[in-house]
Amino acid sequence: MSRKTILAVAIAALALAQGVKAQTNVQTFYDFGKGRNYVTTTFEMFKGDKFGDTFFFIDHYYNSTDKNYKVPNASGAINGSYFEIERGINFWQDSNLKDLSGHIEYDGTTWGQGTWCFGAKYFFHSQDFSKTLSLYAMYETFRGFGKADIPVKFTAVWGLNNLFGVKGLTFKGFADLWGNNTVWSDLSETKWTFLTEPQLWMNLGSAFDNHLDIGGELEISYNFAGNKGFMLNPCAGLRWAF
Repeated sequence: MSRKTILAVAIAALALAQGVKAQTNVQTFYDFGKGRNYVTTTFEMFKGDKFGDTFFFIDHYYNSTDKNYKVPNASGAINGSYFEIERGINFWQDSNLKDLSGHIEYDGTTWGQGTWCFGAKYFFHSQDFSKTLSLYAMYETFRGFGKADIPVKFTAVWGLNNLFGVKGLTFKGFADLWGNNTVWSDLSETKWTFLTEPQLWMNLGSAFDNHLDIGGELEISYNFAGNKGFMLNPCAGLRWAF
């Protein structure tokens, strides 16, 4: 199980390298996907320290039209949340293995499902950290409903700043592949789920003191969130960095 792990990768890498204060942002998206048409807000925080790094986010869904969560007179209310909290373990930041970290995370939902993940992360970056890639390999344990005959999770997280030489244009996102047994109503069974959410952001510059980005994401999934096969869900959004 996974949802959204959109790290501010380049900023986070610089934070880790320079030991600066935590990086925090809030994002608001409108989902144009078929049968969705609702708002999601995401709160993120990343902080590097001499022992590794900590990252967490929480998504709130304002989907009062969803038949599974519909509540009378609840238009605009939060009716579902998903969160992840992750800890990178790296006591050897001055060694030749500085880009390899241990990794622990917990992913949880308000509808009764969660999972612990244990593994490792390797971090690739350009000299100025404008191009970054993190690769994760993890063992996954389910709590609540759900199971996996192949209890592993693989994640890639990337960030490209000043894309095509355009100052303030950023391409970032993640891709997750994890074991996830699902038996559908036609009794067909799958063993894997895939989710990726590439994002494109344009910083609006000095008018907002470089805090505000405009852009969006495209959610591409396979056997995810109760939907069989592939789905494409475009979103438009705003992001404010604190």
